[in-house]
Amino acid sequence: MSSETAGTAGTDGVPMEAMLADFGARVRSLRKERSLTTERLAQNAGVSAGLISQIERGHGNPSFATLVQLAHGLQLPVGQLLQPTETENVVVRKDQRRRLDSHGLATDDGGVYELLTPDLNGALEANWVVTPPGYDTSATPYTHHGEEFGIVLSGTKDVYLDGVRHRLEAGDSIRYSSTIPHWYANPSDTQECTAVWVSTPPTW
Repeated sequence: MSSETAGTAGTDGVPMEAMLADFGARVRSLRKERSLTTERLAQNAGVSAGLISQIERGHGNPSFATLVQLAHGLQLPVGQLLQPTETENVVVRKDQRRRLDSHGLATDDGGVYELLTPDLNGALEANWVVTPPGYDTSATPYTHHGEEFGIVLSGTKDVYLDGVRHRLEAGDSIRYSSTIPHWYANPSDTQECTAVWVSTPPTW
């Protein structure tokens, strides 16, 4: 990829900027599918985290040697890493949702998070969230770039924004900046809570 100059066309006539953006999105998707942080992938591949971030944002033009290192870090053949992204499947069937760890945490906090969008390459991420009675993430407040929207379908959900509680019942919704420290709780002793949560940009 490094033989081309940004702004020129690749061998198939596609502008280099589009090729780099598509490749970066593919690297990001493969990394997240493996539950790897940028730092962990950089460590596995023997490159800097800054380079990984640059590539994923479509701003990097990696050499072949870097491609080999990335493929090694992702534990796949370099040819598979270079495969073009397949045509997007716009529909996600209920029985085909991808199960996610709780906000990328290694431990299971009891909640169920399923991806409602086909992948994490778009501008937003939507999740089906089911939390058991007594669920509480106050020990690990979240702060990140972007914005979130949530709607409760059943049960009760407490959303804390910088320590201020907002109680949501079935049918209630909320929107807030993700830069505000936030955490969640299910205050019920008996009923689980089901909700749909949307983040932009994707956070996983």
